[in-house]
Amino acid sequence: MTLLDEWRAMAYDTKNHDKKEIEKLWTEYFPEEKRVYAELLKNPDEVVKGTVAELAEKFGFSVMFMTAFLDGINESLKEANPIEEMDENTEVNLGFDKELLYKNMVDARADWLYKLPEWDAIFTEEKRAELFKEAKKMNTVRNESPKIYPNDPCPCGSGKKYKKCCGKAV
Repeated sequence: MTLLDEWRAMAYDTKNHDKKEIEKLWTEYFPEEKRVYAELLKNPDEVVKGTVAELAEKFGFSVMFMTAFLDGINESLKEANPIEEMDENTEVNLGFDKELLYKNMVDARADWLYKLPEWDAIFTEEKRAELFKEAKKMNTVRNESPKIYPNDPCPCGSGKKYKKCCGKAV
């Protein structure tokens, strides 16, 4: 079982783990995650590298919490880590795209992260507002097909009105 599989089993598997146990895990993890992001954002252009075990030690994380952190930040990295098959000795990096990281934090509704004061030194308030708007649009699905009204010609091409063809209530 890979580190990521172990982490996901611990953090999400309600069949084999008590819900209170999982809640406790997340309650312990979130402040630690916040602390590490605050540290990384103090020098956002530095690419931190090392093995999973080395980074866990550097940030005062358990290897499982480091795995969770790597899982969370992976989509915001300039160069993704091989999280699906990594073990403690896998070389990883934390070179993130600042804008993408901010937008992903907003998208994840992680206000404890995108409201960190360290962002003030990276982006202006206006830029953060712009990124916030972009993040909110990222996963919005828009139906671009035109509205069909009952008396419109049926889109199937029959020549009948929609209400007398495909729009008929069955």
